[in-house]
Amino acid sequence: MLYLIYQGNHPEMAYRGGQGPVVHLEADLRAVVAWANAQAVRWAFTLSNAGSYFFEDRNDLARLNEINWTAVQARDWRAHKEGKQAEFTVGTALPWHLIERIGVNSAAVYGQVVNALPAHGHRPPVEVRPDWYY
Repeated sequence: MLYLIYQGNHPEMAYRGGQGPVVHLEADLRAVVAWANAQAVRWAFTLSNAGSYFFEDRNDLARLNEINWTAVQARDWRAHKEGKQAEFTVGTALPWHLIERIGVNSAAVYGQVVNALPAHGHRPPVEVRPDWYY
């Protein structure tokens, strides 16, 4: 999805604001799965794009090795289009306390995010991570 936002030319996407304002929320996979299992919330990971007509999903962390990790880490989509789109999904909203880090693309967005965080309570660290963007 981020790549489509970056390209800004998909005919079915109304948003055209670019990837600059996109904020990444990072959570620990095993902590999320433990929370989801305790709450009876469905979760899964896919081996490709979960929005496609045909994809394979798993709900067993012992099968994470089935993800094409080379594709996930690739910067070039041409050779790795399907495998790069592997996803982890949770059936409902994720509790804020599980967010461990926030990644942003620029110092400007960093300032906006830091100012938007609650003054008290959970405040995950915010980092400028242009390497998380195209």
